[in-house]
Amino acid sequence: MAEFMIGAAHGAGNAAQPTFRHAAQSYIEHGGEARYLKPIVAHFGDRPLRSIFPFDVCKMATELMPNGSAATINRQALTPARAVIMHGYDRGWCDLIRIRSFRQDKPKPRQPASPVWLHVFMRQCDRDRLPHLAALVLFMAHTGARISEAVALHWPEVDLIARTAMLLKTKTETNSVRHLTDDLVARLRQLERDADLDEPVFRYRSRHSVSERIAAVCMRAEIPYKSPHVCGRHTFATMAIDAGIDVRTAMDAGGWRSSTVFLETYVHSRRVAGRMVADRLNAISFASI
Repeated sequence: MAEFMIGAAHGAGNAAQPTFRHAAQSYIEHGGEARYLKPIVAHFGDRPLRSIFPFDVCKMATELMPNGSAATINRQALTPARAVIMHGYDRGWCDLIRIRSFRQDKPKPRQPASPVWLHVFMRQCDRDRLPHLAALVLFMAHTGARISEAVALHWPEVDLIARTAMLLKTKTETNSVRHLTDDLVARLRQLERDADLDEPVFRYRSRHSVSERIAAVCMRAEIPYKSPHVCGRHTFATMAIDAGIDVRTAMDAGGWRSSTVFLETYVHSRRVAGRMVADRLNAISFASI
Protein backbone atom coordinates (compact mmCIF):
# COMPACT_ATOMS: atom_id res chain seq x y z
CA MET A 1 0.00 0.00 0.00
CA ALA A 2 1.40 3.38 -0.94
CA GLU A 3 2.19 5.60 2.03
CA PHE A 4 -0.12 8.41 0.90
CA MET A 5 -3.09 6.02 0.96
CA ILE A 6 -2.69 4.80 4.53
CA GLY A 7 -5.59 5.89 6.69
CA ALA A 8 -7.07 7.84 3.80
CA ALA A 9 -10.22 5.81 3.28
CA HIS A 10 -12.40 8.04 5.44
CA GLY A 11 -13.97 9.40 2.25
CA ALA A 12 -15.58 6.01 1.74
CA GLY A 13 -17.93 6.48 4.71
CA ASN A 14 -20.85 7.27 2.47
CA ALA A 15 -21.15 4.29 0.12
CA ALA A 16 -23.28 6.34 -2.28
CA GLN A 17 -20.56 8.96 -2.70
CA PRO A 18 -17.16 7.25 -3.06
CA THR A 19 -14.34 9.77 -3.33
CA PHE A 20 -11.39 9.95 -5.66
CA ARG A 21 -9.13 9.04 -2.74
CA HIS A 22 -11.24 5.96 -2.01
CA ALA A 23 -11.21 4.93 -5.68
CA ALA A 24 -7.43 5.40 -5.88
CA GLN A 25 -6.94 3.24 -2.80
CA SER A 26 -9.13 0.51 -4.29
CA TYR A 27 -7.36 0.83 -7.63
CA ILE A 28 -3.97 0.20 -6.02
CA GLU A 29 -5.28 -2.65 -3.87
CA HIS A 30 -6.46 -4.37 -7.03
CA GLY A 31 -3.09 -4.15 -8.78
CA GLY A 32 -3.10 -0.59 -10.14
CA GLU A 33 0.09 1.45 -10.56
CA ALA A 34 0.67 4.02 -7.79
CA ARG A 35 3.74 5.70 -9.27
CA TYR A 36 2.18 9.02 -10.36
CA LEU A 37 -0.94 9.09 -8.18
CA LYS A 38 0.27 10.92 -5.07
CA PRO A 39 -0.11 14.53 -6.35
CA ILE A 40 -3.35 13.63 -8.18
CA VAL A 41 -4.88 12.22 -5.00
CA ALA A 42 -3.71 15.32 -3.11
CA HIS A 43 -5.47 17.47 -5.74
CA PHE A 44 -8.85 15.68 -5.79
CA GLY A 45 -8.72 14.24 -2.28
CA ASP A 46 -12.19 13.51 -0.90
CA ARG A 47 -14.07 14.98 -3.82
CA PRO A 48 -16.84 12.56 -4.90
CA LEU A 49 -16.02 10.67 -8.05
CA ARG A 50 -19.39 11.54 -9.60
CA SER A 51 -18.55 15.25 -9.39
CA ILE A 52 -15.35 14.93 -11.46
CA PHE A 53 -15.71 15.65 -15.17
CA PRO A 54 -13.21 15.69 -18.09
CA PHE A 55 -12.71 19.46 -17.69
CA ASP A 56 -11.69 18.94 -14.05
CA VAL A 57 -9.16 16.26 -14.97
CA CYS A 58 -7.56 18.39 -17.68
CA LYS A 59 -7.45 21.39 -15.33
CA MET A 60 -5.77 19.23 -12.67
CA ALA A 61 -3.15 18.07 -15.18
CA THR A 62 -2.17 21.57 -16.30
CA GLU A 63 -2.08 22.87 -12.73
CA LEU A 64 0.15 20.05 -11.52
CA MET A 65 2.49 20.21 -14.54
CA PRO A 66 2.36 23.77 -15.93
CA ASN A 67 5.66 23.38 -17.79
CA GLY A 68 5.31 19.74 -18.82
CA SER A 69 5.17 18.60 -22.41
CA ALA A 70 1.95 17.12 -23.72
CA ALA A 71 3.50 13.66 -23.70
CA THR A 72 4.59 14.00 -20.06
CA ILE A 73 1.22 15.40 -18.94
CA ASN A 74 -0.61 12.58 -20.71
CA ARG A 75 1.61 9.93 -19.15
CA GLN A 76 1.97 11.26 -15.61
CA ALA A 77 -1.37 13.00 -15.01
CA LEU A 78 -4.16 12.12 -17.43
CA THR A 79 -3.43 8.40 -17.75
CA PRO A 80 -3.30 7.62 -14.00
CA ALA A 81 -6.36 9.81 -13.27
CA ARG A 82 -8.24 8.13 -16.12
CA ALA A 83 -7.29 4.72 -14.72
CA VAL A 84 -8.66 5.53 -11.28
CA ILE A 85 -11.92 6.91 -12.66
CA MET A 86 -12.33 3.90 -14.95
CA HIS A 87 -11.76 1.65 -11.93
CA GLY A 88 -14.50 3.56 -10.13
CA TYR A 89 -16.81 3.08 -13.10
CA ASP A 90 -16.06 -0.65 -13.12
CA ARG A 91 -17.13 -0.76 -9.48
CA GLY A 92 -20.33 1.19 -10.14
CA TRP A 93 -19.18 4.29 -8.27
CA CYS A 94 -19.46 6.80 -11.11
CA ASP A 95 -20.53 7.29 -14.69
CA LEU A 96 -18.22 6.59 -17.62
CA ILE A 97 -16.55 9.77 -18.86
CA ARG A 98 -14.29 10.36 -21.84
CA ILE A 99 -11.01 12.09 -21.06
CA ARG A 100 -9.14 13.19 -24.17
CA SER A 101 -5.36 13.26 -24.11
CA PHE A 102 -3.51 16.45 -24.95
CA ARG A 103 -2.36 16.58 -28.53
CA GLN A 104 1.29 15.66 -28.83
CA ASP A 105 3.57 17.19 -31.41
CA LYS A 106 5.13 14.66 -33.70
CA PRO A 107 8.68 14.05 -32.46
CA LYS A 108 11.48 15.33 -34.62
CA PRO A 109 13.03 12.52 -36.65
CA ARG A 110 16.31 11.25 -35.26
CA GLN A 111 19.13 10.37 -37.58
CA PRO A 112 20.82 7.12 -36.53
CA ALA A 113 24.56 6.65 -36.69
CA SER A 114 25.64 5.51 -40.14
CA PRO A 115 28.47 3.01 -40.69
CA VAL A 116 30.66 5.95 -41.75
CA TRP A 117 29.80 7.87 -38.57
CA LEU A 118 30.65 4.83 -36.45
CA HIS A 119 33.96 4.36 -38.27
CA VAL A 120 34.98 8.00 -37.72
CA PHE A 121 33.85 7.89 -34.08
CA MET A 122 35.81 4.69 -33.38
CA ARG A 123 38.91 6.12 -35.05
CA GLN A 124 38.71 9.26 -32.92
CA CYS A 125 38.26 7.21 -29.75
CA ASP A 126 41.38 5.22 -30.66
CA ARG A 127 43.31 8.44 -31.15
CA ASP A 128 42.04 9.78 -27.82
CA ARG A 129 42.82 6.49 -26.07
CA LEU A 130 39.20 5.91 -25.04
CA PRO A 131 38.81 2.17 -25.65
CA HIS A 132 35.95 1.77 -23.19
CA LEU A 133 33.89 4.49 -24.83
CA ALA A 134 34.51 3.04 -28.31
CA ALA A 135 33.47 -0.43 -27.14
CA LEU A 136 30.41 0.94 -25.34
CA VAL A 137 29.08 2.80 -28.39
CA LEU A 138 29.77 -0.19 -30.63
CA PHE A 139 28.04 -2.48 -28.12
CA MET A 140 24.88 -0.35 -28.18
CA ALA A 141 24.93 -0.03 -31.98
CA HIS A 142 25.48 -3.76 -32.59
CA THR A 143 23.11 -5.14 -29.92
CA GLY A 144 20.39 -2.50 -29.53
CA ALA A 145 21.15 -2.23 -25.81
CA ARG A 146 19.93 0.81 -23.91
CA ILE A 147 22.54 2.99 -22.23
CA SER A 148 21.23 1.95 -18.78
CA GLU A 149 21.69 -1.71 -19.74
CA ALA A 150 25.15 -1.13 -21.18
CA VAL A 151 26.58 0.69 -18.15
CA ALA A 152 25.11 -2.00 -15.86
CA LEU A 153 26.84 -4.83 -17.75
CA HIS A 154 29.50 -6.70 -15.72
CA TRP A 155 32.06 -9.21 -16.91
CA PRO A 156 30.34 -12.30 -15.42
CA GLU A 157 27.45 -11.59 -17.81
CA VAL A 158 29.75 -11.63 -20.87
CA ASP A 159 30.79 -14.85 -22.63
CA LEU A 160 33.36 -14.05 -25.29
CA ILE A 161 33.65 -17.69 -26.34
CA ALA A 162 29.91 -18.01 -26.99
CA ARG A 163 29.91 -14.37 -28.14
CA THR A 164 26.96 -13.36 -25.99
CA ALA A 165 26.11 -10.83 -23.30
CA MET A 166 23.29 -11.15 -20.80
CA LEU A 167 21.43 -7.93 -20.00
CA LEU A 168 19.98 -8.39 -16.53
CA LYS A 169 16.51 -7.05 -15.77
CA THR A 170 15.99 -4.89 -18.82
CA LYS A 171 13.22 -2.31 -19.25
CA THR A 172 10.82 -5.16 -20.00
CA GLU A 173 11.71 -6.70 -16.59
CA THR A 174 13.22 -9.84 -18.12
CA ASN A 175 16.81 -10.83 -18.82
CA SER A 176 17.83 -10.54 -22.46
CA VAL A 177 20.64 -12.30 -24.34
CA ARG A 178 22.46 -10.24 -26.98
CA HIS A 179 24.79 -11.75 -29.56
CA LEU A 180 28.10 -10.05 -30.27
CA THR A 181 29.70 -9.24 -33.61
CA ASP A 182 33.33 -10.06 -34.44
CA ASP A 183 34.40 -6.39 -34.21
CA LEU A 184 32.72 -6.03 -30.85
CA VAL A 185 34.27 -9.22 -29.47
CA ALA A 186 37.72 -8.02 -30.58
CA ARG A 187 37.32 -4.75 -28.68
CA LEU A 188 35.95 -6.51 -25.60
CA ARG A 189 38.91 -8.91 -25.56
CA GLN A 190 41.24 -5.92 -25.37
CA LEU A 191 39.30 -4.51 -22.42
CA GLU A 192 39.19 -7.86 -20.65
CA ARG A 193 42.99 -8.08 -20.39
CA ASP A 194 43.13 -5.31 -17.79
CA ALA A 195 39.66 -5.75 -16.36
CA ASP A 196 38.56 -6.19 -12.78
CA LEU A 197 35.75 -8.74 -12.95
CA ASP A 198 33.84 -6.85 -10.24
CA GLU A 199 33.70 -3.60 -12.21
CA PRO A 200 31.35 -2.69 -15.06
CA VAL A 201 32.59 -3.81 -18.47
CA PHE A 202 32.74 -0.27 -19.82
CA ARG A 203 33.70 1.38 -16.49
CA TYR A 204 31.02 4.07 -16.85
CA ARG A 205 28.36 4.23 -14.17
CA SER A 206 26.24 7.16 -15.38
CA ARG A 207 24.50 7.77 -18.70
CA HIS A 208 25.25 11.47 -18.29
CA SER A 209 29.01 10.95 -18.23
CA VAL A 210 28.70 8.80 -21.36
CA SER A 211 26.76 11.55 -23.15
CA GLU A 212 29.40 14.11 -22.24
CA ARG A 213 32.19 11.87 -23.51
CA ILE A 214 30.39 11.15 -26.77
CA ALA A 215 29.80 14.87 -27.32
CA ALA A 216 33.49 15.66 -26.74
CA VAL A 217 34.65 12.96 -29.17
CA CYS A 218 32.15 14.11 -31.81
CA MET A 219 33.44 17.66 -31.50
CA ARG A 220 37.05 16.58 -32.01
CA ALA A 221 36.10 14.30 -34.89
CA GLU A 222 33.93 17.05 -36.43
CA ILE A 223 30.88 14.82 -36.76
CA PRO A 224 27.29 15.43 -35.56
CA TYR A 225 26.53 14.49 -31.96
CA LYS A 226 24.49 11.33 -31.48
CA SER A 227 22.93 10.61 -28.10
CA PRO A 228 23.50 7.18 -26.52
CA HIS A 229 19.90 6.20 -27.33
CA VAL A 230 20.36 7.12 -31.00
CA CYS A 231 23.75 5.37 -31.13
CA GLY A 232 22.11 2.29 -29.72
CA ARG A 233 18.53 1.37 -30.46
CA HIS A 234 17.87 3.71 -33.37
CA THR A 235 21.10 2.69 -35.08
CA PHE A 236 20.65 -1.04 -34.44
CA ALA A 237 17.08 -1.06 -35.77
CA THR A 238 17.99 0.91 -38.89
CA MET A 239 21.08 -1.14 -39.70
CA ALA A 240 19.19 -4.41 -39.21
CA ILE A 241 16.39 -3.45 -41.60
CA ASP A 242 18.83 -1.95 -44.13
CA ALA A 243 20.74 -5.23 -44.04
CA GLY A 244 17.61 -7.07 -45.13
CA ILE A 245 16.75 -8.64 -41.76
CA ASP A 246 13.03 -9.30 -41.42
CA VAL A 247 11.11 -7.20 -38.89
CA ARG A 248 10.35 -10.02 -36.41
CA THR A 249 13.96 -11.20 -36.28
CA ALA A 250 15.27 -7.65 -35.81
CA MET A 251 12.74 -7.01 -33.04
CA ASP A 252 13.64 -10.22 -31.22
CA ALA A 253 17.36 -9.48 -31.50
CA GLY A 254 16.97 -6.01 -30.02
CA GLY A 255 14.29 -6.78 -27.46
CA TRP A 256 11.30 -4.92 -28.95
CA ARG A 257 7.74 -6.09 -28.28
CA SER A 258 5.70 -3.69 -30.41
CA SER A 259 6.17 -3.71 -34.18
CA THR A 260 4.45 -0.33 -34.36
CA VAL A 261 6.95 1.28 -32.01
CA PHE A 262 9.83 -0.49 -33.71
CA LEU A 263 8.91 0.59 -37.24
CA GLU A 264 7.52 4.06 -36.56
CA THR A 265 10.03 5.19 -33.92
CA TYR A 266 13.31 3.36 -34.38
CA VAL A 267 13.67 2.41 -38.04
CA HIS A 268 14.98 5.22 -40.26
CA SER A 269 15.69 3.63 -43.61
CA ARG A 270 18.54 5.30 -45.47
CA ARG A 271 17.52 3.68 -48.74
CA VAL A 272 15.25 5.26 -51.32
CA ALA A 273 12.19 3.00 -51.33
CA GLY A 274 11.58 3.31 -55.08
CA ARG A 275 15.18 2.54 -55.92
CA MET A 276 15.22 -0.51 -53.67
CA VAL A 277 12.03 -1.92 -55.20
CA ALA A 278 13.35 -1.26 -58.71
CA ASP A 279 16.60 -3.10 -57.91
CA ARG A 280 14.67 -6.09 -56.57
CA LEU A 281 12.47 -6.16 -59.67
CA ASN A 282 15.56 -5.98 -61.85
CA ALA A 283 16.97 -9.01 -60.06
CA ILE A 284 13.73 -10.92 -60.59
CA SER A 285 13.62 -9.97 -64.25
CA PHE A 286 17.19 -11.10 -64.91
CA ALA A 287 16.63 -14.31 -62.98
CA SER A 288 13.64 -15.20 -65.15
CA ILE A 289 15.57 -14.82 -68.44
